[in-house]
Amino acid sequence: MAMTDIAQAGHGHHGKPQGLARWLFATNHKDIGSLYLWFSFCMFLSGGVLALCIRAELFRPGLQFFQPELFNQFTTLHGLIMVFGAIMPAFTGMANWMLPLMIGAPDMAFARMNNWSFWLLPPAAALLMLSFIVPGGAAAAGWTLYAPLSTQMGMGMDMTIFAIHIMGLSSIMGSINIIVTILNLRAPGMSLMKMPMFAWASLITAFLIIAVMPVLAGVVTMVLTDRHFGTHFFNAAGGGDPILYQHIFWFFGHPEVYIMALPAFGIVSQVIPAFARKPLFGYASMVYATSSIGVLSFMVWAHHMFVTGMPAAAQLFFMYATMLIAVPTGVKVFNWIATMWEGSMSFETPMLFAVGFILLFTIGGLSGVTLSVAAVDVQLHGSYYVVAHFHYVLVAGALFSLFAAIYYWFPKMTGRLYSERLGKLHFWWSLLWFNVTFFPMHFLGLAGMPRRIPDYALQFTEFNQIASVGAFMFGLGQLIFLFNMLRSLRHGAPAPQLPWDGANTLEWRIPTPAPYHSFVEAPQLEVKENGVVVRLSGGRHEE
Repeated sequence: MAMTDIAQAGHGHHGKPQGLARWLFATNHKDIGSLYLWFSFCMFLSGGVLALCIRAELFRPGLQFFQPELFNQFTTLHGLIMVFGAIMPAFTGMANWMLPLMIGAPDMAFARMNNWSFWLLPPAAALLMLSFIVPGGAAAAGWTLYAPLSTQMGMGMDMTIFAIHIMGLSSIMGSINIIVTILNLRAPGMSLMKMPMFAWASLITAFLIIAVMPVLAGVVTMVLTDRHFGTHFFNAAGGGDPILYQHIFWFFGHPEVYIMALPAFGIVSQVIPAFARKPLFGYASMVYATSSIGVLSFMVWAHHMFVTGMPAAAQLFFMYATMLIAVPTGVKVFNWIATMWEGSMSFETPMLFAVGFILLFTIGGLSGVTLSVAAVDVQLHGSYYVVAHFHYVLVAGALFSLFAAIYYWFPKMTGRLYSERLGKLHFWWSLLWFNVTFFPMHFLGLAGMPRRIPDYALQFTEFNQIASVGAFMFGLGQLIFLFNMLRSLRHGAPAPQLPWDGANTLEWRIPTPAPYHSFVEAPQLEVKENGVVVRLSGGRHEE
């Protein structure tokens, strides 16, 4: 069956559903993408509240508000909610919304599985949040759920394990959908090496998810059987090994870092050429660099374990492999800067967040190279230096790129323009208070303050107070974003067909707002690299 026939068979006789049923039984990729994005933002606010509870406790030495057990529950759930509830669903939502539009597909390949992959998330999130009120409270072993701590918790740990299984299943189904959509439903004229970089980043990320989510499911299942079925995988008294847990977890955990970073690279690779009004510099090298990062991410997991007593030869291998992964990342940063070089740049809100991403992600990457040196890592492991590092990578990386994406595609999604003044206020406010929050943590770590503690010695007070004030101000800034989005949805000025004159990929060639069924017939494309459409014909739309 030709793609045109698929598009007509799939959409030609379906109108736009109304009311609650539209969202409950959604099979349209735009509706499901919107559900993902709203869900992820709710989880972002929930995880942010937990972070503010953590920073409130750490404002002064001594116990102020929470007992250590509850504090540890906050740190654990904050990490799990942000990783599995906020960042990963947000990128899946952006992929759902934009991929079919960018590659000329009628919809995602498996529409009903797409619906199921989303609706697994709310019950999983409910399990995580409700674990606070069960006897023994929520999981309190850190987001890594290290054994033997995780084998000794109350039933909140069982709820967390179940939630991770459900969220992992959702991620795997979403990834299968992304891979099949990209490989099978691209419009004629769009070869793999002409796809937008966001499509490439989503494709490689989807393969990573399929490879490593079963590993996480396996290790938390081993914890479950240790807890309830008499096995001794991680119980040293029964012949097990707690270090085995760390090996298996980090074989998942380090690719997971790039599962949250690669889509961000793809987004920034779309935004910067649009506002520099230049083609992306070195498109092929960007594709190869992204692929290299995906492969190398499986070879560096034990750099999280330098203090566990591994032999010197293993330390050297993982140290050099970790340094090596900085090379393709550096290629990307160079290409983004080269794209901006002598470009006709303007600095609307999406471009501000993209440039802010490059600056802050580079700082996070450099602190990561520092930690890759085994002798240095032994001193800094488990300290606030590590907290600073991964927040520069994930907040400045994943979150700033997501803000760039939402501001960039908001006119196409909604047909409305957001307030540029509020958008720029949101950026500068977030940039300032993010650095006030997390940069002092480098100094705390260098001075020896360990992470995941509710109390600390007096000499750490001033930097902790600065970080706590910064955290509350940064959180306040996200309400500016929420207000801007809600206000613009109702009262924003109508968006023109092409709000950014440097944007020239396929999604900007369809009407604004994007029609409910974008491509009832497959468009015929002539495409340059990075998805830049030279000529478009066909591709009938249907409301």
